[in-house]
Amino acid sequence: MAAAQPLLRRKLRKRGAAEPGYLEHVEERFGRYAAPTAPGRLWIHAVSLGETRAAAILVDALRAVQPDLRLLLTHGTATGRAEGARLLGAGDAQAWLPWDTPGAVDRFLNHFHPAAGILMETEVWPNMAAACRDRGIPLALANARLSEKSLAGARRLGSLSRPAYAALSAVWAQTEGDARRLAQAGATVQGVFGNLKFDADPDAAQLARGRAWRAAQQPPVVMFASSREGEEAQLLPAIAGRREVQWLLVPRHPQRFDEVAALAAQAGFSTSRRSVWHDAPPAADVWIGDSIGEMPLYYGLADAALLGGSFAPMGGQNLIEAAACGCPVVMGPHTFNFSEAAELALEAGAAKRAASMKEAVEAAVALVRDDAAREAAAKAGERFAEAHRGRRARRGMRC
Repeated sequence: MAAAQPLLRRKLRKRGAAEPGYLEHVEERFGRYAAPTAPGRLWIHAVSLGETRAAAILVDALRAVQPDLRLLLTHGTATGRAEGARLLGAGDAQAWLPWDTPGAVDRFLNHFHPAAGILMETEVWPNMAAACRDRGIPLALANARLSEKSLAGARRLGSLSRPAYAALSAVWAQTEGDARRLAQAGATVQGVFGNLKFDADPDAAQLARGRAWRAAQQPPVVMFASSREGEEAQLLPAIAGRREVQWLLVPRHPQRFDEVAALAAQAGFSTSRRSVWHDAPPAADVWIGDSIGEMPLYYGLADAALLGGSFAPMGGQNLIEAAACGCPVVMGPHTFNFSEAAELALEAGAAKRAASMKEAVEAAVALVRDDAAREAAAKAGERFAEAHRGRRARRGMRC
C-alpha cells in the first residue's frame, strides 16, 4: 500500500476527469484532515452509494433513539459521499476514509477520535481493524455480507484477513449463509437480521414522475439497471432490430455515462440522455439514464428491468429497490453478491433468471408484452419487498 501511493494519486486524477468529486479533499485519502473536529462521534463508514443508502436507514433509527447523536460519515466513492451529505445534521462531520496504511490510519484516528465505528456491509481493512482494536475503539460490521467468492479471496490472504475479522467487536449478518461465511473468515457473528435495504422507501415523487412518463409512452419500456463494464456489449447486439419495446440503459458508474452512450451510437442506435430531458423523454432507440440518485424514476418508467452485474461474473446489483418499485426483474446467472435476495425474489415470482443476455432479452420482451403476467410480477415484487421490511427496528434494538 505504501509503494502504491503515487499510483493512487494518478488513479484519483483519472477518475476525477469524469467525476469531479474525486478531486475534492484529496489529502484526506492519506489521512490528512484540515477541518477542526471534536472527539467522540459515532463513526459510520459507507464506501459507496448502496452502502450509504443502507446507512441512512440505520442513521434514522439511531437518531430516533438518541436525537443528539453526533456522527462521522466516511466514504470511498464520490457518489457515496454526495449521498452521505444528505444525512448530515448539526455537529456531524464527513470525510474520505484513508487508504489502509498504518500512517494514514493513525492520522485518521488521531484526528477524529471516534467513540465507536460501524462499517457497512463488506469494508474490513487490516490496518484499520488492528488500530481500532489496539486503541480500544469498538468496531462493528453492520448489514454484513460475504460471498463465496470473497471468502475464497479472504482465505488466500488469511494472514491479513483473519486477524482483521477477528478484531471486530460485533458482526450483524444479512443471512445465515453470510453468517456462516463470516465465521469461517474469522469473525464472531452476533446475529442475523436480514438486509437493511428492504427498509428503504423509494422516492415517491420520482416514482410517480417515472410512472407518469410511462403512461404517455406507447411501446413498453425495458431497462438495463446498473449495467457494468462489458455488459452493454452483450446487450446491444441482442436488441438490434427489437423495436417492439423502448430500451433504457442506466450504467452503474457515472464515469461510464459517455462511454455507454458512445457504444450505443456506434452500434447504430439513436440515443437520448436523461440529462437533456425536460417534460418527458424524447423519441430515440435507446435512452441513457445518465443521472445519479434517480433509480426510482427509472424503475417507474420501466415495465421490466434486466439486472446489471449479473450477466458478467460480478455478482449482480441490488434488486430490492426494483421490487419495491413494482418493476419485475430478469437476472443473469451471476447473483452471488445478493444470493438470498435473488432466490427469494425468484420464489416470490418477482424475478426471472436467464442463462444468457439473449435469453434475458427474450424473457423481458415476452413479459412486458403480456399485461397480465407483467402486472402479476410487479405485484409480487411489491409483496416480496414489504414482507421483508422491519430490519430497521430489529437492528436498532440490537445496537
